[in-house]
Amino acid sequence: MTLTTIDPTSALVVIDLQKGIVSAHSDPAVTAAVKQAANLAAEFRRHGLPVVLVNVTGRAPGRTEAGRSGSGAALPAGWADLIAELDVQPSDHLITKRRRSAFHDTGLDTLLRDLGVTQIVLAGISTSSGVESTARSASDHGYHVVLATDAMTDPDAEAHRHSIARVFPKLGETATTAEVVEKAGATR
Repeated sequence: MTLTTIDPTSALVVIDLQKGIVSAHSDPAVTAAVKQAANLAAEFRRHGLPVVLVNVTGRAPGRTEAGRSGSGAALPAGWADLIAELDVQPSDHLITKRRRSAFHDTGLDTLLRDLGVTQIVLAGISTSSGVESTARSASDHGYHVVLATDAMTDPDAEAHRHSIARVFPKLGETATTAEVVEKAGATR
């Protein structure tokens, strides 16, 4: 479904745009998604809307070896630091997750409810993992979900296309950054 409106109580949630993840991908799609996510963050701040920046510092414990890489050693210094392009501001809300979804075992839902948020706009990396998991959880929590499709990317181009074409229309509305910015400006 295409974007119909931006709620007056909407928040931007940016998933995993951090140094260790972004620097591992030199793909032009990453550069483009970062630029669009940064544009969204600037526009949300300009309109006085909450910006939530999420990083990841761990993963689920136990026998979940599928898709794992590395030895489980400590992350390098600065790996979880948010990228400079996001221009982190004192008014931004920072959430650290240890699972795919930014809602699982974090204070994200409480934060959003305390702010009166009814709608979230999602951006980030990776579309088929962190972004999709967070979108599913947001939908389950009853938020209006908007997915800024040009402000996200995935190391697997086919998985990215599948999420956008098949999964996201079932979870919320999809839009480009320009469409989100236009609608946000129209409601202010």
